[in-house]
Amino acid sequence: MHFGRAARRLHLSQPPLSRAIKHLEADLGATLLHRSPAGVTLTDAGHVLLAEARALLDHADRIRAKLARTTITVGMLGDHGTRVAEAFRRRHPHVEIRVRETDLTDPTCGLRTGQVDVALTRGPFDESGLKTLVLHQDPVGAVLRRDDPLAARERITTEDLAGRDWFQFPDGTDEIWRNYWNGGRPRSGPTVRAVQECVQSVLWNGSVGLAPLGHDLGELVVVPLADMSPSPVVIAWIKDDPLTLDFVEAAAQAYRTG
Repeated sequence: MHFGRAARRLHLSQPPLSRAIKHLEADLGATLLHRSPAGVTLTDAGHVLLAEARALLDHADRIRAKLARTTITVGMLGDHGTRVAEAFRRRHPHVEIRVRETDLTDPTCGLRTGQVDVALTRGPFDESGLKTLVLHQDPVGAVLRRDDPLAARERITTEDLAGRDWFQFPDGTDEIWRNYWNGGRPRSGPTVRAVQECVQSVLWNGSVGLAPLGHDLGELVVVPLADMSPSPVVIAWIKDDPLTLDFVEAAAQAYRTG
């Protein structure tokens, strides 16, 4: 430890710095520095104070970051927002939440392109470069018209749907995401970008698609698929800033208690 260098970093001369440290030692009733011809080192009390001071400074930085930022932009795919919004509002009643709804072509809701701070979405998709947390797992089923021969079954498999047209996401869509909603193999059929387009494709053309169970699709039915893994409800983000991490924690808490 070098008093001269420390004083220069603080834009002080060495004597005022030495006096300030002695006053601090007197206030605390503890010796913080061991002074010897070989140099200056921290005492045990000095080490404790240093650790606590760093923790206080880190906490102050987090507070400044929270106060400086008054908005958060949330990307949304699906209807997961209600319980999360309530949990986050309790933590940050004065933060403005901007919502960006996305279509089915980008499961990250614009996260990679910087359009949102955090995405409340559904998987699976390519998670490279992202931080993710699975909030829930939803079983999926085949979306069929009520007059479809398979609609009355309690459960079917993707093999039962072989040879049918499946609605397709556009070229360039995340391959992991696209492959999952195709039932794990290449398919052909009409191209869709939004949930309502999927519904209309099934209704008008008899196309096949997948959807999480429990969703009301009006005149259509969702028959459970025995050979499909569940689709996870996922929260994804890139930057670990305090407000984003608070949103992630609020989402996790909402799903734990919901």
